[in-house]
Amino acid sequence: MGGNMEKKFDVRGMTCSTCVANVTKAVERLDGVSTANVNLMTNSMKVNFDENKINDDEIIRAVEKIGYGASPAGEKTKSQDKPVDDRERALKNRLISSSIFMLILMYIAMGHMVHLPTPGIFHRREGAIIFAFSQFLLALPVVYINRAFYISGFKGLKNRAPNMDSLVAIGSLAALVYGIFAIYMMAYGFGHGDMGLVDAYKDNLYFESSAMILTLITVGKYLEEKSKNKTRSSLEKLMDLAPKMATVLEDGKEVVKNIEDVRVGDILLVRPGESVAVDGKVIEGASSLDESAVTGESIPVQKSVGDRVISASINTTGSFKFQAEKVGEDTTISQIIKLVDEANQSKAPIAKLADKIAGIFVPTVLIIAAATFGIWMALGYGFENALNFAISVLVISCPCALGLATPVSIMVATGKSADFGLLFKNAEVLENLHKIDVIVMDKTGTITEGKPILTDIVTDLDQDEFLKIAGSLEKNSQHPLAFAILNYAEEKNINLGEITNFNSVSGRGLNGEVAGKKYLAGNLEYMLEEKIDLKNFRTKAEELARQGKTSMYFANDREVMGIISVKDLPKKSSKDAIKLLRDMGKKIIMLTGDNEKTAEAIAGEIGVDETLAGLLPQDKNKEIDKIQKSGKKVLMIGDGINDAPSLAKADIGMAIGHGTDVAIESSDVVLMRSDLLDVVSALELSKATIKNIKENLFWAFFYNTIGIPIAAGLLFPAFGIKLSPMFAAFAMSMSSVFVVNNALRLRRFKPRGVKRSLEESNSAREKEKVDKQKDLEKSEKITRIEVEGMMCGHCEKRVADALEKTGKAKNAVANHENSSVEFIDQGLSPEEIKNAIEEAGYKIVKNKGEDNMEKILNVEGMSCNHCKASVRKALEDLDGVREADVSLEDKKARVELDKDLADQVLVKAVEDAGFSAKIEK
Repeated sequence: MGGNMEKKFDVRGMTCSTCVANVTKAVERLDGVSTANVNLMTNSMKVNFDENKINDDEIIRAVEKIGYGASPAGEKTKSQDKPVDDRERALKNRLISSSIFMLILMYIAMGHMVHLPTPGIFHRREGAIIFAFSQFLLALPVVYINRAFYISGFKGLKNRAPNMDSLVAIGSLAALVYGIFAIYMMAYGFGHGDMGLVDAYKDNLYFESSAMILTLITVGKYLEEKSKNKTRSSLEKLMDLAPKMATVLEDGKEVVKNIEDVRVGDILLVRPGESVAVDGKVIEGASSLDESAVTGESIPVQKSVGDRVISASINTTGSFKFQAEKVGEDTTISQIIKLVDEANQSKAPIAKLADKIAGIFVPTVLIIAAATFGIWMALGYGFENALNFAISVLVISCPCALGLATPVSIMVATGKSADFGLLFKNAEVLENLHKIDVIVMDKTGTITEGKPILTDIVTDLDQDEFLKIAGSLEKNSQHPLAFAILNYAEEKNINLGEITNFNSVSGRGLNGEVAGKKYLAGNLEYMLEEKIDLKNFRTKAEELARQGKTSMYFANDREVMGIISVKDLPKKSSKDAIKLLRDMGKKIIMLTGDNEKTAEAIAGEIGVDETLAGLLPQDKNKEIDKIQKSGKKVLMIGDGINDAPSLAKADIGMAIGHGTDVAIESSDVVLMRSDLLDVVSALELSKATIKNIKENLFWAFFYNTIGIPIAAGLLFPAFGIKLSPMFAAFAMSMSSVFVVNNALRLRRFKPRGVKRSLEESNSAREKEKVDKQKDLEKSEKITRIEVEGMMCGHCEKRVADALEKTGKAKNAVANHENSSVEFIDQGLSPEEIKNAIEEAGYKIVKNKGEDNMEKILNVEGMSCNHCKASVRKALEDLDGVREADVSLEDKKARVELDKDLADQVLVKAVEDAGFSAKIEK
């Protein structure tokens, strides 16, 4: 068996966009290859080919034939490129070594020009040969250290695929050869007594230009590699997050395994501080997980039995066990790494012009340099001037800036988007997203929470009996509305019956037999189609619909027995997100299978432009098609299986992260956080990325368009401006560095959607804490305990919630900074406190009543709650008083002490507050 396949290769030896163009042409010429996508940033190539016509070896040979190396991705070879950090280190060593020789050379050649002390022999006529030969000997090590330019450059020329290194090699070698020629001419002058000839060549040797060109290009290469490594950091950070080891339980024993050895069905143990190794479902224990590496959400998420956990999450509190469901390349973190890598590998359409120019850039520059030399010679400006201009043209020309303009921005943007929980499947989507005119959204699970709650049951039957029939019918359904009914039936302890002959009617409802009788459940259209008597339930359903509730009819084979209404609340961020999208000029349309009145109620609440209700999946496709035919670009956002066709039909499909695998597979963008504010973030990041790419391309074109004519001497006749080869080399190096660093600015980009989301979560958490603190201050009985293990705001919330869930603690406020929690004590025993805290995954340091002294004061003069509060404050302000419990009824104050305080200190504090007191013995 064979056919079309896609394979990735590592490519070695590429230095510029011309190399990319050469490799692309060489591979795409092969019979059987449909496309070759070569990436300079990742030094890789993705090839689509027919394996019946061509194989890996033929592709590799085609690359090697033009002077580069290739191997299947991930395969180690003897000539494999050094790792990224090693390449940067090697360039740094080259730069340092080159600089040492180059600086000595510059000191000898030009030190006297800036009045530095240099040996006189170098500058007298009789020392001309010594002067020249010293420079030659110092230039040779620089040439050798940077021999990679010559190897790559001349190999490219030999294979008729010249690249940037070819320009550097020709330019620097021309300067070096001219210097050698000058030595011969000076020797000839000395031999024939022609001192004029000696003087003519003594100060025009060009050895320093050759060394400076190579050194400055290496400076640029080093800075470029250093900057490129920063752009790779997001992907590498993701790869570092992928766990390497896991604790697997086998026959009751803990076995530490490599992640590759974990299998579906294995039971894994995760302790606090450890990473979740693979995707799975919690089967024992509870904890809170920091999922920010995957979703971008900074607030940890509580997990308990039955909840799903995702790989690369960090366990922040208690230990738990879970069963592996997705392992290896199927885990969430592996899929994210794959998506980010594929997006980096892809090319945006905007890059096509740059690619076309890069393909002819170097040959064109070689022609311009030759023409420049010929023209200046013809004009009578002499060999030296003509050579100077030609070398300047060669070394100022920069195909690197063109080649890096797009991929470096794409790599930074896709890495940054992954930090926010936004995953783009390719660069084309990243480019086109901000051009969208109309945004079409599914309602359930996209705009709303997707977790409907049962609000109304209307029936003439016994409610429990009706609920039993309804729950039995919905037992096999996967619709979110069914879950609301089943959850409510479980809460009411309704024993559901078995359903037979179950049949689902897409977009309408379902039917089946319960206890031998046929029943139907569904929307109004389904009831009308089946000619069911609606009785008076239709009026009630319409009334509930106006409240934003969705009603389902339940009927026997003749008439409706009742309706059940559920409400799916909009997400907190939906209204803000839709407003921001409309402010960006986007039209928002909500598509839903729900009835019109319910849809309009939700639409009015969140502010969409248009609502289309009562749609089947195929109807949604038709609506998208209508919009597209009007010339508008459509973005579809959805999460369910029934959204998959619409996601594929739209110009761009966007799946929310908690959606089904089918929806995510059909989409172009995935939102890991399932938050519509992330749609705003995605659009803004798309716009910022394309703006950044355009800036890079403008600079690359502008630089070469202006730089090459100036280097060729365009301004020399009129203004006497002559660009030295050294300055040309410096300009060439800095142009690439500029492009890469401009792209790195995207790392500082933070979309409004992300900012708004963070602000909301932080302010909500802070407000809750402040409100509880205020209630504590008014309380009669406060207990304070010390807790070990809290590390963040979420830990505080978990401890507080654990105490409040006992039903005997109110308004608990925890503080991880001083390792304590305070709460209104409604009769909690130390044992109950200990159990609650430990079940939450923390440890009690000092419990209620532990290691505390207690003294009781009889207080006279209290007549109201204000008096009671004054006594309590006076006592608790004392250093050493842990807690004071004051009772107005029995005129007593019970004081818990951290240390022994003299009785008179306590009595005086009460008396200073205006009351009388004595210690009860």
